[in-house]
Amino acid sequence: MNKKTVRDIDILGKKVLVRVDFNVPLDPETGAIADDTRVRVSLPTIKYLLDNKAKVILCSHLGRPNRREKELSLAPVAQRLSQLLGQEVKMATDCIGPELEQMASALKEGEALMLENLRFHPEEEKNDPAFARALARLAEVFVNDAFGTSHRTHASTVGITAYLPSVTGFLIEKELEIMDKALNNPERPFTALIGGAKISDKMGMLEHVLDKVDSLLVAGGMGATFLKSLKYEMGEFLVAEEKVGVAQKLIDKAADKGVHLLMPSDVVVANKFDSQAKSKTVSITNVPSGWYVMDIGPRTTELFAAKLRKSKTVIWNGPVGVFEFPRFQKGTHAIAEMLAGLDATIVIGGGSTAEAVQEMGLVHKMTHVSTGGGASLKFLEGKPLPGITALLDKKG
Repeated sequence: MNKKTVRDIDILGKKVLVRVDFNVPLDPETGAIADDTRVRVSLPTIKYLLDNKAKVILCSHLGRPNRREKELSLAPVAQRLSQLLGQEVKMATDCIGPELEQMASALKEGEALMLENLRFHPEEEKNDPAFARALARLAEVFVNDAFGTSHRTHASTVGITAYLPSVTGFLIEKELEIMDKALNNPERPFTALIGGAKISDKMGMLEHVLDKVDSLLVAGGMGATFLKSLKYEMGEFLVAEEKVGVAQKLIDKAADKGVHLLMPSDVVVANKFDSQAKSKTVSITNVPSGWYVMDIGPRTTELFAAKLRKSKTVIWNGPVGVFEFPRFQKGTHAIAEMLAGLDATIVIGGGSTAEAVQEMGLVHKMTHVSTGGGASLKFLEGKPLPGITALLDKKG
């Protein structure tokens, strides 16, 4: 990674604005933080700044507000962060304006201030220059440690870098170093397992990954698309025809490159897309018309596991079944448990896959679980991340 980090810039006594990703899940009934993982992974950068006598100003979005919404205030996050740090994190009522500039100026060395939800201002997502300048007036240095939003061109990720010296935090440094090594300098055999339902988002990634891996395993909506391109009947699975054509080209590319491509041989199907639907396991040659493919079957699970057990590097992006329904989590659970026991580099590509691993309590058994679904997809696709490209380069 050729970007300057927080280690490479003078922060002593400086007001440092840190873009973090505190877009935590909230309990719909109580509004309490349901999972504080995104807060915890930011601690190394925040503690480093506080320990080195910076005046720390934290900014983040939370949810998708259309206006100022009390339910999406970052106040509960500030309270949780105060507990984790063992010191008060002051909470602001907004994220820009003269009052905020006074609060920032009044901070003492080693103190922290949390700004209110950035997306209470629509100018944030529009990368509005005036909004970016208003944020920049709060600080003297900018640190981006929000990997999960670094693929977006927003005022707090890109716009602000025009006005302040801007570097990465430790979380982004870790994300980039681990994923870059896995993708570009892996211990082999190197296997990618790609599932999930967002097929259109992943075709570019598959194109890029096929140049790197020894084996490619596809499941979920992706697997169904590949099987449909081979003229298998996939029941009620709907996909744009151009994606079927792309899948056929990827199958041909895998053959040309000598990449071992594995697709499901059996699947769990249901007569409705419903958690309580009638279900059964069938061969891919026997998917009933009008039924839905919901999970990989036991034969496919073992076929995938056999390949993964022989791998020394694995990247996994996307559950292999409809993970939001507990009845159809079996394949994803089996793969996660098997990977957790491997002596290999295991990189989980954020999003729903990360949620599955977290729910199972297996995060600590994986080499790395990415904090950014969309950002990790872009990285694996070989595309630049605007929020990182905009930061200062190291010399040489």
